[in-house]
Amino acid sequence: MSYDPEVAGRVRRLLSHRDDIAERKMVGGLSFLLNGNMCCGVAGGDLMVRVGAGQREQALGEAHVQPMVFGGRALAGFIRVEPPGFSAEADLAAWVQRGLDVAGSLPPKAGSASTSK
Repeated sequence: MSYDPEVAGRVRRLLSHRDDIAERKMVGGLSFLLNGNMCCGVAGGDLMVRVGAGQREQALGEAHVQPMVFGGRALAGFIRVEPPGFSAEADLAAWVQRGLDVAGSLPPKAGSASTSK
C-alpha cells in the first residue's frame, strides 16, 4: 500500500518543530517514529495512530475510526482514522498528539537514532 503525500505533508508540518522524529516506510505506508517507536503514520489516505492497547477500544468508539489491520490481523494499540476524522487541522493535531503521548511513554528502541525528516 502507498500513502497520500498530501496527508503525509500535513503530518510532517505538525512535527516539523521536533528534531526527535524519524520517518520510515513501514506497515504499508509512511510511519513517523519517536525514539524508534511508531507514533503515527499514513497508509493510503488514512491516518494511523498509536493509541495504546488500553485506549484502543475507546478510540474505536470515536467517529471515523477503524481497527488498524496489517498482515491480516488487527494491531493491538493502533487504530486508523479515515479522512473525515482529521480533515480539520485541529483534529489532525489532536490525533498526532495522542500518538506522540503514547510513543513518548515507551522506552526508546535500541539503535534508534532520532533523525529528523
